[in-house]
Amino acid sequence: MPPVAPAVAPSEAWAAYRRRVAGLVEQYRALPAGSPVRLAKRTSNLFRPRASAAGGLDVAAFDGVLSIDPDARTADVQGMTTYEHLVDATLPHGLMPLVVPELRTITLGGALTGLGIESSSWRNGMPHESVLELDVLTGDGRVVTARPDNEHRDLFFGFPNSYGTLGYALRARILLEPVTPWVHLRHLAFGSVAALAGTVREVCATGTHEGEPVAFVDGVWWGPQECTLTLGSWQADPPPVVHSYGGQAIYYRSVRARSEDWLTVRDYLWRWDTDWFWCSRAFGVQRPGVRRLVPPRLLRSDTYWRILAFEQRFGVKGALDRLLGQPEREAVVQDVEVPLERLEAFLEGFAREVPIEPVWLCPLRSRDPGRRWPLYDLDPDALWVNLGFWSSCPLAPGMDPDHHNRWVEAEVDRLGGRKSLYSTSFYDEERFWSLYGGGDYRRLKAAYDPDGRLLDLYQKCVQRR
Repeated sequence: MPPVAPAVAPSEAWAAYRRRVAGLVEQYRALPAGSPVRLAKRTSNLFRPRASAAGGLDVAAFDGVLSIDPDARTADVQGMTTYEHLVDATLPHGLMPLVVPELRTITLGGALTGLGIESSSWRNGMPHESVLELDVLTGDGRVVTARPDNEHRDLFFGFPNSYGTLGYALRARILLEPVTPWVHLRHLAFGSVAALAGTVREVCATGTHEGEPVAFVDGVWWGPQECTLTLGSWQADPPPVVHSYGGQAIYYRSVRARSEDWLTVRDYLWRWDTDWFWCSRAFGVQRPGVRRLVPPRLLRSDTYWRILAFEQRFGVKGALDRLLGQPEREAVVQDVEVPLERLEAFLEGFAREVPIEPVWLCPLRSRDPGRRWPLYDLDPDALWVNLGFWSSCPLAPGMDPDHHNRWVEAEVDRLGGRKSLYSTSFYDEERFWSLYGGGDYRRLKAAYDPDGRLLDLYQKCVQRR
């Protein structure tokens, strides 16, 4: 665990940060003119192919919390800080970020430029909506501080969903909120999506359910006739029992098995990470005999990432499947947003067209409806639902190898939704820019990366160079 940041950061921490910034600018300027620029990262939470490129910027040193102000409830955090390290620094102060994405190794900078969501998003929006200011290394080699009210306000509002194509976040000042030691969970079972959606609408409108205040809302669709809504409430008094899902117990199974539960706040924040939601079953570690042999420190999403990266590189399982005569499979790894009133329609089609269960459900709405984020412009007055599905589908002989992903994209578009860009996309260029702020993006690109040192958003997210 990294050291806890003090209430007032020593001047040495900020001096060291400024030296790192100066060094990074020099490193950037030393890159050959015209060469593509990317971060030299060992890990990624992207699910689309990433071609290797020269000119990787070493930003590993930009990891750590510079300062925490418990009175103002703010933290200054470097861009490569993982949410695991960030939470470790804030919880001793009785505070947490307003939105903590579900995987430990997601970085703050990654969540700001590539979006993020979790069960507090129905009241706090996405991580970028709790940013007060951020330092960005722009495509033209400058480091600018962007705020909502300064000369770089266009970059402040245009940075979310830019995926590193305008620049890289080096530091952000973010808002924090108070926590209690425990979280009380209620798992509500429904026989239809319509019934679940009605309760989501009511809870998100009132902030309560059956007289108990609600802080967190998410759910699981298990299939056409079964879904579960989980409501989390802060609890300050010691609960009757506390469960943990960092070892042998598997959280998503408890959602079906229990009507209520209690977790420490730390275990709640990382409840999905231990088994990468339910995706760890692909690696066999949900089998009791295997799980007992795996040290708990390895039951976490970054372990599965390393296994997945090995498979993507060498194709061992794919080769074995072909040897055994198994059909080719299409990876379908997507997060999409649809308006709550169209959730039932999407899942009806999904059940018919895409053989994947379960699906994660997470309601979302703007923290401040008066603000506009042009590269991911959701109706600020609407209540949205994020759907996450991460698996693979068998392909029939002669089927388009992208058949299921293309259906998802077309259906989300038909229902007026939006698709996260961390995975595969197929939009033609005109449709892409109509959805993801083309006019605003071109103005930002001209202002902060006029020589095109960074890929543009369409190149990076659709053409997959």
